[in-house]
Amino acid sequence: MNRNSNTNMWFAAVRTWIFTLPLIALTTAIFGSLSLLVSLGRTTGRSAHRLARVWARIVLGISSVKVEIEGLEKIPPGGSFVFVSNHRSFYDIPVILTHIAVQFRFLAKKSLFSVPFLGTHLKRAGHFAVNYDNARESLKSMADAAHLIQEREVSVLLFPEGTRTAGEMEPFKDGAAYIAITAGVPVVPIGLTGVINILPIHGRVIRSGRVMMRIGDPIPTIDLTLADRTFLTQQMYDRVCELVGERAPAGESRPVRA
Repeated sequence: MNRNSNTNMWFAAVRTWIFTLPLIALTTAIFGSLSLLVSLGRTTGRSAHRLARVWARIVLGISSVKVEIEGLEKIPPGGSFVFVSNHRSFYDIPVILTHIAVQFRFLAKKSLFSVPFLGTHLKRAGHFAVNYDNARESLKSMADAAHLIQEREVSVLLFPEGTRTAGEMEPFKDGAAYIAITAGVPVVPIGLTGVINILPIHGRVIRSGRVMMRIGDPIPTIDLTLADRTFLTQQMYDRVCELVGERAPAGESRPVRA
């Protein structure tokens, strides 16, 4: 058993460095350049998003990642949403990009916007930088995202844990609730399982495998005010927990981070 496991790990490592990573790097360079080109003029980011979806589909194909989906029909056609998901791996993004056919923008850590090439692409494509260490900057990013939803009728995607996690889900930050309530749009919970097996946190070997993406019922916000954002954040957390098979002990409610 150990010998088979070691052989599989060795094969996955060789495949990663000889095949998978070089092809992903080439694909990223090509589509990143195309995305920058289409964003040179005045743009809404829609073309960049369509290119990103093609890139994501190719990345999953190169990596031999198969995705099973439940609940896709729960996303109503048309309209705008705030999508919230647990965060296990860098592969969360291509999985969601490939299979949710809705124009959305990311809220990503500010540090990613400093990465050469990637940061330029994120800015030009209309994504938002969030500085979780600065409350004022973070609030401005949330307000800008809510305004974008209302002005351009697009959606946004957040990972409310704020970072990738390997164990139990971390408590959600309340930024997603702030955006949804301010924009007056529903929250759509997403639960991802199996993604951490493809590329673990700090992992260097990409493995093929299957991922499950479950989409929950939209959570309405139309009658909520910003005073309800802690309650809404807890609802989102509980829904995503259910989708990934995690449950807080009966009668307990996990804390929410401001």
